[in-house]
Amino acid sequence: MNHPIRRVALVAALMFFALLANLSYTAVVRDSTLDADPRNRRTRDAEFAMQRGAILVGNTPIAQTQPSDGRFKFKRTYANGPLWAPVTGYYSYDYAHAGLEASYNTQLSGTDDSQFFGRVLDTITGDQPVGANLQTTLDARAQKAASDALGNRTGAVVAIDYRSGAVKAMVSKPSYDPNALASTDLSQARKAWQQLSTDQSRPMSNRGTKEVYPPGSTFKLVTAAAALEDGMEPTSTVESPVALKLPQTNTRLTNEVNCGGSTSTIDKALQVSCNTAFANLGMSLGAEKLREQSQKFGFDSALEGDLSPAVSRFPESPDTPQTAMSAIGQFDVAATPVQMAVVAGAIANDGQVMQPYLVQDVRNPDLSKLGSNDGKKLERAMAPRNAQALQQMMVNVVEQGTGTRAAVPGTVVGGKTGTAQSDPNRPPYAWFVGFSQDPDLAIAVFIEDAQVQRSEIAGGRLGGPIFRAVVEAMK
Repeated sequence: MNHPIRRVALVAALMFFALLANLSYTAVVRDSTLDADPRNRRTRDAEFAMQRGAILVGNTPIAQTQPSDGRFKFKRTYANGPLWAPVTGYYSYDYAHAGLEASYNTQLSGTDDSQFFGRVLDTITGDQPVGANLQTTLDARAQKAASDALGNRTGAVVAIDYRSGAVKAMVSKPSYDPNALASTDLSQARKAWQQLSTDQSRPMSNRGTKEVYPPGSTFKLVTAAAALEDGMEPTSTVESPVALKLPQTNTRLTNEVNCGGSTSTIDKALQVSCNTAFANLGMSLGAEKLREQSQKFGFDSALEGDLSPAVSRFPESPDTPQTAMSAIGQFDVAATPVQMAVVAGAIANDGQVMQPYLVQDVRNPDLSKLGSNDGKKLERAMAPRNAQALQQMMVNVVEQGTGTRAAVPGTVVGGKTGTAQSDPNRPPYAWFVGFSQDPDLAIAVFIEDAQVQRSEIAGGRLGGPIFRAVVEAMK
């Protein structure tokens, strides 16, 4: 009898040990993961019972927590919700969070590891825990100007201080009101979610950072950069026929403009956005050099930071005709608007790529800093001399070429227009990408649906005035 009892006791001891080991592992290793799981209602109940930190633009809160008389002690409110929704995202009981509410959730809720001692002190003193505040880099003037200029058109505007990478404006339309999702009336919040998530215009999608599109002729900036880095000059010539038969195909690539002759300088080709010249330039450089140059600007890798944008891409193994089309921003080239703003910003910043970011400081309620961003250098995309040459080429686009509507009197402005084909059954996309000096801004304007006739769609005509409005607002 003793032998069976000993065996049962041993099995029971092993099971007890396994239970303790699992509990210890869960408490030490999985605790933060389980707390962050959106299905964890206990965590959400605890979060809704405390005062969440504010998200600020200047001294003005665009998201804050206020006392509530409903089921929860507090409720989240958003000032001018649709204007700032692409930045703040939403904070919802049933549908978790998005935007800055998601990327800085632990700091805002006061549960971050860096806030441990503050939580202990609150427990000792009996004070109500309060989350940290986020001081954003955004400028209310730039945000309003971008939103007003974009109007009711579907698209996005991203403006960055190219010296630091600080985002000054980020607009995406159509937008939505995050107050509806943050409602403590959960039945009303569920109705709002159902309406927004089934809306075919996708108002909750941040077109500035989370979606990629063919950049069209704005990608010619990358092709021009590759040519200059390869030893060519703005005055170097390239063949620019009226039509170009792509190798190995029966496809004829044509120009939307008069390129000025059978040959053109790279400078002139950029001014008038000559397709055949840049297709020839791309084929002469080859896919590998185009890919390397695009990657130096941030393509094929995450820009990371608190924006967490979608990855922009250059085709993996294009053949010769596909390389020609890639050189003009077509085929499988795809980019977010923030990526194209980074391209323009790196050129304006003498070739240095800066990581874009939205939050300047994370501060405790007593104003002590938990963290800050001061600008992070990424790749060097171009040699300073070549970047300065491309800056002048972009200035020529605005002063003498397709980008004249972006000109701002008394301010140096450089840019590049773009019109991108996406689907024969839908209108082309319109782009304008450029920079200004004093204010030092790099801006990408993307228009998905301009709500005009197809013949009226052009990056300079539609995007240029939006670019100009943002620059003027910041002067």
